[in-house]
Amino acid sequence: MTDFPFAVIGFDLDGTLVDSSADIAAAANHVLTLAGRPNLPVPELAGMIGNGSRLLLERAFRRTGGEVSRDEMRPYVDAFMDFYGANLCIHTKPYPGCVDALDELAELGCTLAVVTNKFEAFASSLLDQLGLLGRFATVIGGDTLGPGRSKPEPDPIHEMMTRCGGGTTAFVGDTTTDVRATTAAGIPCVAVSFGFNDLPPHELGAKAVIEHFNALIPTLRTI
Repeated sequence: MTDFPFAVIGFDLDGTLVDSSADIAAAANHVLTLAGRPNLPVPELAGMIGNGSRLLLERAFRRTGGEVSRDEMRPYVDAFMDFYGANLCIHTKPYPGCVDALDELAELGCTLAVVTNKFEAFASSLLDQLGLLGRFATVIGGDTLGPGRSKPEPDPIHEMMTRCGGGTTAFVGDTTTDVRATTAAGIPCVAVSFGFNDLPPHELGAKAVIEHFNALIPTLRTI
């Protein structure tokens, strides 16, 4: 038995568990090259990540010479997905302290899960290549529940809770998308300051903000 306050801990993936910015940026720059556009530096592209590949590419196209129509964008999205799917884990790695925190939470008896807006197959493959997949009871992707049911909707959070057997639940994420989903689902969210934050970390609306994974468990004990 443990006095730890949560039975289930969910995690976002990109920008929370792992720094995938270099591999996502490589796929985006591959598309920009195909389109005859200049490439963008990784930090700039990292600031565009969030809410799917189409929006990332729309932002990148806007930055490099102007938008294209939705029909014109479709083959570029396909090219992005093909390239990224084949190069998921070239540079991607867990953030410092991530694996130790996962192991400690497991020792405390927590059931762990991933809820991401990345395609489920990509998320599972990435976690598998990193040797992390077995640590999670379930992986729910942006396409798992069908159109219109990904974060910031609460549906995937509710599904995570069901799959993990229920009980007190918290979530760890890095964007307003995570905070909106968890707020709608009625559970607290801890934000990481080192991820793909779409607002300054303390303005995301999370219950708490951590700057390193070594602060996660002490923070979960207090929220």
